[in-house]
Amino acid sequence: MAAKQRGGTWIAIGEVAARTGAAVSAIRFYEEKGLVRARRTSGGKRMFLRSDIRRVSFILITQQLGFSLQEIGVHLRGLPDGRTPNKKDWEAIARGFRAAIDERIDALTNLRTRLTSCIGCGCLSLKTCGLYNPADKAQTKGAGPRYLLGDKPPRI
Repeated sequence: MAAKQRGGTWIAIGEVAARTGAAVSAIRFYEEKGLVRARRTSGGKRMFLRSDIRRVSFILITQQLGFSLQEIGVHLRGLPDGRTPNKKDWEAIARGFRAAIDERIDALTNLRTRLTSCIGCGCLSLKTCGLYNPADKAQTKGAGPRYLLGDKPPRI
């Protein structure tokens, strides 16, 4: 049941859960982390602004993209308190995420391209590693899969 009050329409946590597919416990956790804010009724029941449906949905999507709750929180703090975020507010959030998403796309593209070839890990188990990483020269750049971490293999 929704209640109309100053600042927007307030809905119960169960309705937020039903509309977003998030568990009630997850919404409580998001509240604990400061990602959404509830007000309490005189009986202690959590009530959320209807616009929190979009915030919770945004949290769920960005988590699926691999962003941490801390990263998500940084961006959500840019949204206004006390009013429903408008299109301009959400566009600002999108710009903030766009650079990070582009970096992830580049990293995934690089991974897809190099995964079946030498990744500079030092195993030298593939014939092509002998071409791209002769004598394990990638190890001089540090530990781990150097070419997937951004180091460039030598030209052959």
